Amino acid sequence: MTARHDALADARDAAARATALAREAERQANYPDHHHKVAALAAAGALWADVARTHAAIAAHLPQTEEG
Repeated sequence: MTARHDALADARDAAARATALAREAERQANYPDHHHKVAALAAAGALWADVARTHAAIAAHLPQTEEG
């Protein structure tokens, strides 16, 4: 595996975590007793989205090989 491939895999993993947290924030927002959880879940999701973008940017600057 190449460094580019690893960075893209890390980006996909982080994007999946961001998606899961966004969905959970949305789910919790539907329950009045759980509104206090929404901001923290949304913030965590935003951070994971930043991590995904960072890994994608790193991958974009690494050389592409036949493997990755």
